[in-house]
Amino acid sequence: MAAESAKYLYDMSEGSAQMRTILGGKGANLAEMKRLGIPVPDGFTVSTAACVDTMAAHGQWPAGLWEDVQDALARLEERTGRTLGGERPLLLSVRSGAVFSMPGMMDTILNLGIGDETVEALAAEADNARFAWDSYRRFLQMYGDVVEGVPPHAYEDELTALKARRGVDQDTDLTTEDLQELVATFKDVSRRELGRDLPIDPREQLRGAIDAVFRSWDTPRARVYRRANDIPDDLGTAVNVMQMVFGNRGETSATGVCFTRNPSTGAHELYGEFLVNAQGEDVVAGIRTPRPLAEMEEVLPEAYAQLVQTMRDLEAHYKDMQDIEFTVEDGTLYLLQTRNGKRTAAAALKVARDMVDEGVLTREEALQRVEPGQLDQLLHPAIDPDHGRTPVTKGLPASPGAAVGELVFDADTAAERGGAGEPVVLVRYETTPDDIHGVIVAQGVLTAHGGMTSHAAVVARGMGKPCVAGASAIRINTAEQTLTIGEHVYREGDLLTLDGSTGDVYGEALELVPPQINEDFQAIVGWADEVRRLGVRANADTGEDAAKARELGAEGIGLCRTEHMFMAADRLPAVRRMILAQDEDARAEALETILPMQQEDFEGIFAAMKGLPVTVRLLDPPLHEFLPNLVEQSLLVQRLELTGGDPQELESARELLGQVKRLHELNPMLGTRGCRLAMLYPEIPEMQARAIVRAALAVREREGETAGVEIMIPLVAYANELATQREVVERVVAEELEAAGEQLDVTVGTMIELPRAAIVADQIAAHADFFSFGTNDLTQTGIGISRDDAEGGFLSAYVSEDVIPANPFESIDRDGVGGLVGIGAERGRSVKPDLKLGVCGEHGGDPASIQLFEELGLDYVSCSPYRVPIARFSAARAVLKGERRADG
Repeated sequence: MAAESAKYLYDMSEGSAQMRTILGGKGANLAEMKRLGIPVPDGFTVSTAACVDTMAAHGQWPAGLWEDVQDALARLEERTGRTLGGERPLLLSVRSGAVFSMPGMMDTILNLGIGDETVEALAAEADNARFAWDSYRRFLQMYGDVVEGVPPHAYEDELTALKARRGVDQDTDLTTEDLQELVATFKDVSRRELGRDLPIDPREQLRGAIDAVFRSWDTPRARVYRRANDIPDDLGTAVNVMQMVFGNRGETSATGVCFTRNPSTGAHELYGEFLVNAQGEDVVAGIRTPRPLAEMEEVLPEAYAQLVQTMRDLEAHYKDMQDIEFTVEDGTLYLLQTRNGKRTAAAALKVARDMVDEGVLTREEALQRVEPGQLDQLLHPAIDPDHGRTPVTKGLPASPGAAVGELVFDADTAAERGGAGEPVVLVRYETTPDDIHGVIVAQGVLTAHGGMTSHAAVVARGMGKPCVAGASAIRINTAEQTLTIGEHVYREGDLLTLDGSTGDVYGEALELVPPQINEDFQAIVGWADEVRRLGVRANADTGEDAAKARELGAEGIGLCRTEHMFMAADRLPAVRRMILAQDEDARAEALETILPMQQEDFEGIFAAMKGLPVTVRLLDPPLHEFLPNLVEQSLLVQRLELTGGDPQELESARELLGQVKRLHELNPMLGTRGCRLAMLYPEIPEMQARAIVRAALAVREREGETAGVEIMIPLVAYANELATQREVVERVVAEELEAAGEQLDVTVGTMIELPRAAIVADQIAAHADFFSFGTNDLTQTGIGISRDDAEGGFLSAYVSEDVIPANPFESIDRDGVGGLVGIGAERGRSVKPDLKLGVCGEHGGDPASIQLFEELGLDYVSCSPYRVPIARFSAARAVLKGERRADG
C-alpha cells in the first residue's frame, strides 16, 4: 500500500465535502451525501494526486497505486457481497471528478465487469435478459470508444443499421435477440478497428478505464474548457469507482438529471428531465428525448417523492442550487452526483438574491456565488421585442439571450470563423464535448436533438451562450452542409437569429436592442458597493457616454480622450489648417476655430458628470493621424499631375503631401505624441486648457454645479516634461479664472504608461496631483509588443500553448506590467503619501486585473461605461478574496 503521505485511494466513507481538492468535486460530494444518509451507490475514489503524479510520469502509474486499487476493490466486494467477474457479478461505473465542475469534458465508462459469462448471471438475477444484454452492448461501445480509441461512429453506424433493419426508431424497441446480435457485431467492430479483441479480464478493464479517465484530463476539449473557465491545468481529476445501479432494468427503473431551481431563470421550482428504462448517458448525450421531471410523479410516485425531499435537503445543506444526477433501479432511488449547478447570468443573480431574502445566505456570501463574467452576459443586447417577425421553427429555450450569426455546421469551422471575429451560429444534430472549441466562439447554438439538460444546454448556460435545443422539426445534412426548415433550405453562411429565452428560431438577422438591467442586477451590484474599497469611474468622450456611465453607477470619468473630438468631420479641416500652419500665429488662428468646438464637447461631459470628477487627457496621438494616408495622398497628387487637374487643388494636395511626409514616422506610437507633441507645439495644450476651464465655468453658471476638473498630461517619461506642461496648464487656468472673476479647483496629473515613468515615479510625483496608470500602453512598452500586430499574430498561440496565462491586453500581466504598476505606486507615494492613483483602459474592467489593483492599494479604476457594473462587483469580490486570504 502507498505511504500515508501519498495516499491515493479513499473509500467513500472516508471522505467529506471539505476534501474536494483531493477527491474532486464529485467524489467529495458523494462522500458527503453518504455521510448525510442519502442513498448513493457504494464505491471508492482514486485521488487527484494519483492523476497528477501519473501525468508527471508521462502516464506511468505511481508505485503502489494498482495495489491500492485492488485492495479498495476487495473491500467493496466484501461490503456488497458481489465479485467483479464472479457468479454474483459486481458491475462498476468509472467516472471522472475534477475539482471544478467540467460537465461533459472528461470520460466515463459504465457497466464495467460484464462479459460473456456474467451477462447470463446478471440476466438470471434480474430475471430480465434484455436488460443484461443492453448493458453488455453499452459497455462494449463505451469501453471501445473511451479506453481503446475505436471511433464512436463505428458502433453507432451498426446500431443505426440494425434499427433500420428492424424498422424501429428507439434503442428500447430492440429485442433481447437484437441486442445479442449487436454484442457480437460490436465485438467484430472492435476486432476490425484494433486488430485484436477487447480485453476480457475485468480487472484489466478496470485499470484501463481508470487510465482513460486520467488521460481525459488532458484532451483538447478539456484544455479548451479549462482555458475558457480559468481552471488551472495542474489540478488533475479524481476517478470515482462505484457499484453500478441500473436505470435500464425495465419500466420501474429510470434515470434523470434535475436542478433544485430553474437554471435558466433562477425561479424556485423543480426543473429536470428523466427517462424510463435508460442509463444516464441517454439523458445528457441527447440519445433519447427525455420527459419533464413532473411526469415522474405519475410513473414512479414513491421515488419521485423521495427525490423531491432529497433535492430540498441537499440545497439546504450546500446553500446553493444543486445539479443532481439520479437513477431509480426497480423503484429504489440512488443519487449519482450533486454539484453546484451551472446557471445563466440572470438565474445566478436571482438565486443569490432569493437566498439572501430566504435567510440562507448573507449578502457577502451571495456576492461570492456570482461570477463577474455573468454580469457581463446581462450587458449584451437582446432581440428587439417589437420585431414583428414570425419564427421559422421552435425548440427548447435551453439558454437565454440573443444570437445572430451566419450558419455553420461543424465546430472546427465555427472556431475558425468565430475566432476571426465573424458572428456564427453553430448548428448540430446534438453537440458533443469535442465541439467545445466551436461553442466558445459561436454567438449561439442550435441543436435538432437533446433536452434542457443535454450537453449543449448545460455548456451553453455555463458560458452565457444562447441555445435552442431539441428543435426536432429541423433537418440537418452535414454532407451537403444544409439545414432544412419546412420548405426552406439554408446553407452555410445564411443568417439565423436564435432567441434562447423562448426557443424561437428566425431565418434572418433581427435587430438587437440595448440590454435592460433588472432589479436583481441592481440589487447585487448595490450590495457590492457596500463592500468595495476601489472607486469606479468610466472612460467617456461624449456627453451621451458620460450620461450612460453615470446611469450604470460610475463615480466620475477616469479618462476623457480629447483626440476623438479632433477627428470629427466638422473639426478635421481646422485641425489640418493647424498642422499645415507655417508659423505660430497661423497655428493659433486655427486653434481658435477649434476651441469653441472643444468647449462644447467638454460642457456636455461636465454637465452629465456634475458633482463628480472628470479626468481630461490632453491630446495624445501623433499629428499624422489627422492627415491622409501617405500612399493615398501620393496617389492623389500623381493622379492630378497626370490628368491635368485644377492647379489650385494640385498645389493644396502637394502641400498636404509635404506635411504628411514631414510628419511621417516609422514607429509613431513611440514617436512625437502626447507631451512630446505639446512640448513642440505649446499652443495645443493652451487651447485645450482654455476650453476645459471655460466649459466648467459655463456648466456651473448654467446648472449651478459643475464637474471636478482633473487635467492629465500623457506619455510623460521625464519629470521635466510634466513640470513644463503643468506650468503651461496652470498659467492658462489662472488667466481664464482671472478674466472670468471666478474660482475653480483644477488638479494636474499624468498618465504613467512608460516603464521609465514607473521607475522614476518618485521624481515625477513631485509635479503631479495624481497618477493614472495607462496599462494598455504600459503593456505595449513594458513587454515590447505592438497590440495590433501581436493580437493578430503570435499572442493566440502563446495563450493556447501556455507560454503565457492570458492575453496581456485583456488581463494584466501580473508579474511584469503589474510589477511596474506596483513600483510606480510605491515610489509615487514615497514622495506624496496621499497621491491619488487610478487605472484607465480595458484592464479597469477586468476582474482579475481589478484583484491586483485592490492588492496594490490603488484608489480607483476606470473602464468603458458598460463594464462599470462589472468593475463595481469585481472590486467587492477583490475585498472579500483578500479577507478570505487574511483569514487563512
